[in-house]
Amino acid sequence: MPETWWRGAAIYQVYPRSFADGNGDGIGDLAGLRSRLPYLADLGVNAVWLTPWYPSPMADGGYDVADYRDIEPTFGTLEEAEKFIAEAHELGIKVIIDVVPNHSSDRSAWFQEALAAGPGSAARQRFWFRDEPGDWKSIFGGPAWTQVPDGQWYLHLFAPEQPDFNWTNPEVHQEFHDVLRFWFDRGVDGIRIDSAAVLVKDFDGGDPDGYTDQPEVHDVYRGWRRLAEEYDDRIFIGEVWFPDQERFARYLRPDEMHTAFNFDFLACPWDAAALRHSIQETMATHIPLGAPPTWVLSNHDVARVVTRYGREDTSWDHGARRDGVPSDLELGYRRSRAAALLAMALPGGVYIYQGEELGLPEVDDIPGDLRQDPMWPRSGYTIPGRDGCRVPLPWSGGEPPFGFGTGEPWLPQPEAWNKLTAEAQAQDLGSMLTLYKTALAIRRDRLGDGTLTWLGSAPEVLAFTRESGLTCLVNLGSEPVRLPPHETVLLASGPLEGEELPTDTAVWLA
Repeated sequence: MPETWWRGAAIYQVYPRSFADGNGDGIGDLAGLRSRLPYLADLGVNAVWLTPWYPSPMADGGYDVADYRDIEPTFGTLEEAEKFIAEAHELGIKVIIDVVPNHSSDRSAWFQEALAAGPGSAARQRFWFRDEPGDWKSIFGGPAWTQVPDGQWYLHLFAPEQPDFNWTNPEVHQEFHDVLRFWFDRGVDGIRIDSAAVLVKDFDGGDPDGYTDQPEVHDVYRGWRRLAEEYDDRIFIGEVWFPDQERFARYLRPDEMHTAFNFDFLACPWDAAALRHSIQETMATHIPLGAPPTWVLSNHDVARVVTRYGREDTSWDHGARRDGVPSDLELGYRRSRAAALLAMALPGGVYIYQGEELGLPEVDDIPGDLRQDPMWPRSGYTIPGRDGCRVPLPWSGGEPPFGFGTGEPWLPQPEAWNKLTAEAQAQDLGSMLTLYKTALAIRRDRLGDGTLTWLGSAPEVLAFTRESGLTCLVNLGSEPVRLPPHETVLLASGPLEGEELPTDTAVWLA
């Protein structure tokens, strides 16, 4: 298969509200993002992925979309979005945006029309309205059905402000085809598909999880793939959460999505056997399909990797978030540096969540009255939710808002982040930012798409070579290990001990 940009890309995830504020209102926006494009180019990423930038009441951080053909006014305008796409392309950076096909906002024109039209109307057939509620539970907690004034109930797998579309309705299919064309025509290079496996519902099978991975969902993406192939090198990336790699891989068949997030790798504990198994299973399921793997350490829904890797249990599970569990941040920082080199050395694409390159920890102590994730109220104020990984980035200076903007950020930044700003790390040869820049530069020349060859090693060591001759070793054991024969050390996540690799350290050799 010929090499294309997305097969081995380093893709940087931007959560727009928290990236950079250009107008001083405390919320990130397109003006701030455009001003920081040189930073992303200097970092060395190939593409940038933005979480939803559409008009939204922000009941769920923008994933409650009111209009797919415009930009949230807090972020800017459609004209600014088009300028951003053009400016990113001038710097050699591709642009990927989110589409949320499972649900809309309750403020969307379609849903407001459905409410006004009443029971039995064509407008209500675009959603799931019933005379009696079902027993499904919302992923955010509480019931998945909400009653409207005329007595009917509507389905929302997430918050009540996010009514689910009815994907048996041809109008829904046509609407999203039109939306995809709208953005492809404006130069967007890729679409990340939110909650990709839950679109189709089976209410009659008696399955309490009858909205996950229904067979008909694959027909949706076959239609999308045919549409994308009318354009030049456009791609779809699926958010697909399955522990079963075979089930996951079905979404990557040649007539469906191009790639999907590898959450199995993200959820792995810092354990050599578990990581080796995840890597091997990923390669085994992707290679026969001709699909490149992706390697993900964190995102806007997951506790930051520095904090996770410093906990006693380093795995990740949405159902057991372990918010506020104590973490040895020094240990987590060391392991996250090693994990970065591991992820970037593996064949395929790699995703970097904003702030990962700065070594930011999770912010666990946000006051309850400042939290904005709907998980917090929906759980009866017992689950803090995802705000801790969404705190605005620290760019410069010695105190908040750390160059994020001139106003007070929408979530509070820790005072201790004065040592983690991009400015403070830029000239520090030992910083996380320098490690990422150096690794991405080497990766561009020597790594990316392809295969790997495992090397014999101790059980607690991951060791493999790539086609370019680069060898990656990661020591997850309790004792230093001897380096194999090599000519040069290209990069190490921490200081070496002569010819030995310390614990929780990774190295690239040539």
